Amino acid sequence: MVSTTPDRMELPAYARRVLEVLEGAGYEAWVVGGWVRDALRGMPGHDVDVTTSALWQQTEKCLTDAGITVHETGTKHGTVTAVLDGKPVEITTYRVEGKYTDHRHPDQVRFVTDVRQDLARRDFTVNAMAWHPDRGLMDPFCGRRDLRLGVIRAVRDPRERFQEDALRILRAVRFAARMGFAVESHTQEALVQLAPTLDTVARERIGAEMDGIVRSGRVGWALMEEPEVMCRAIPQLGAMRGFQQHSPYHVYDVYEHTAHVCRAVQAFSGGLAAPELQWAALLHDVGKPDTFVMDEHGQGHFYGHPKVGAQIARSIMRGLSLPQDLVEPVTLLVRYHDHVVWPTHRSMRRTMMKFTRGCPGREPALVYELLDLKRSDAVSKAPAAFAFAHQLDEVARVLADEVARGPVFRTSQLAVSGADVMAACDLRPGPQVGQVLQGLLTAVVDGDVANDPQALLALARSLA
Repeated sequence: MVSTTPDRMELPAYARRVLEVLEGAGYEAWVVGGWVRDALRGMPGHDVDVTTSALWQQTEKCLTDAGITVHETGTKHGTVTAVLDGKPVEITTYRVEGKYTDHRHPDQVRFVTDVRQDLARRDFTVNAMAWHPDRGLMDPFCGRRDLRLGVIRAVRDPRERFQEDALRILRAVRFAARMGFAVESHTQEALVQLAPTLDTVARERIGAEMDGIVRSGRVGWALMEEPEVMCRAIPQLGAMRGFQQHSPYHVYDVYEHTAHVCRAVQAFSGGLAAPELQWAALLHDVGKPDTFVMDEHGQGHFYGHPKVGAQIARSIMRGLSLPQDLVEPVTLLVRYHDHVVWPTHRSMRRTMMKFTRGCPGREPALVYELLDLKRSDAVSKAPAAFAFAHQLDEVARVLADEVARGPVFRTSQLAVSGADVMAACDLRPGPQVGQVLQGLLTAVVDGDVANDPQALLALARSLA
């Protein structure tokens, strides 16, 4: 897992400048956090964080005196942010923390002079290393070893770490998912025991971590390996767990089926599934527990579950404060994941129409994602359903052909405008014009009339 030795790590020049200024003023400073972890793995670095023996006021003064812009971004906790060449460097005084009564913020912060004390307060060993271009790596909790082993391990007592900030429970899963690691056994035991404390965490913080897990491409792993945590983060997932489908088309319960679908969308997309597709895979069957009925033959049915699931998915994602430009396509993919598609140009145009109102401009891409969701759904059922995944290849071929033609599925793509319709039909502005345009669009989509001005205006007169 570790692919770079500490002496070969290349610190960006702007971050090196911060170290030089601080140490030139007589203070000690180290690079810490994610940059160190990822650099040791040979991964591209993100923002650089620095910890120092200087108090924040001293940090601000010596950097400002050196002509570096400094912002007071968290002085209560000893943090300022320097900006060099447009790049931020967050600089924090060595500190230790008191109790976390609210499971999020320390009741008190005490500044110290030993970087080892600062590292001891951090969440996981892979995040509790410090590095300096001259002094090398400081690793008191064997974080480099855990990178090599591929494990997420809490610093010291995992229960204490999670009781300080319950969100760390979800962060452990996110780090494991993103890096392809396992969770160390004692840390795992604490995760399960303290998962209920996630209820104390603000939903928007849960949302940020869940989005990271989903975007890692390993949410299927997270569902199966960390069900207690995942179902506490999104309680609606708990209703799916163990929910038997009583159907010849399914070999898994709803929860296990969902995990398989999440894995399959990554496989069908070559590991590049868009965030909305990954979220839709996670939530596509969330409406099943609320719509289950069993017939007289003992077979289960979920009538209307896509529509109900779309409503639940929207509620979940809004509650997690996820952005609307993610919520809307996910909702539509969940709503139409059982929509019947045929290998015809008409079917492809009509399917693209379904995404127009909520996601204008994204229709072709979302229909491709819909087909991947359908494939993934099919191969995650009983073997008898696998053939449908292959049938969708022909549908995808027709979709590609239709997209190449330049499909018409919005009124704005018609060869006539509202003004043309009003002039040809002697209409005044109002709802009737929109109704006529919609009728023209339906006729073009269905292949009943060409997208030609004369043909469309002739039809408009009859519709008006």
